[in-house]
Amino acid sequence: MTITTDDIIDVRDIIARVEELEARAPQTPEDVMPGTGEEREADAVELAQLSALLDALNGAGGDEQWRGDWYPVTLIRDDYFRTYAQELAEDCDLINADAAWPARCIDWDQAARELRTDYESVTYAGVTYWTR
Repeated sequence: MTITTDDIIDVRDIIARVEELEARAPQTPEDVMPGTGEEREADAVELAQLSALLDALNGAGGDEQWRGDWYPVTLIRDDYFRTYAQELAEDCDLINADAAWPARCIDWDQAARELRTDYESVTYAGVTYWTR
């Protein structure tokens, strides 16, 4: 499963993909990775990108432990963060999603900016994600 730049990425999917790519990589110089040269090159590039992402997330704390380090589970795409903030408020019963008032009066852009102060940004495939 290739990791795409979805609205939300689960770090456990990233870890599973890294482990999958590592398992396919040659273990000795005599080993040959399966697939065509282009496929092997694409796998190597993807592994490098995902490893860099995990390095950026390492030390940021979180709820997922892997190889002795802790990682945040959820990465939220920057252009989705406003929707994420609204859904989080609804999920936490801070606002009734079915109520027209005051839900339609809330400045969700400001609410998202304030929520984002507790998050750190990382970049994957040229896209900014927020995590905490």
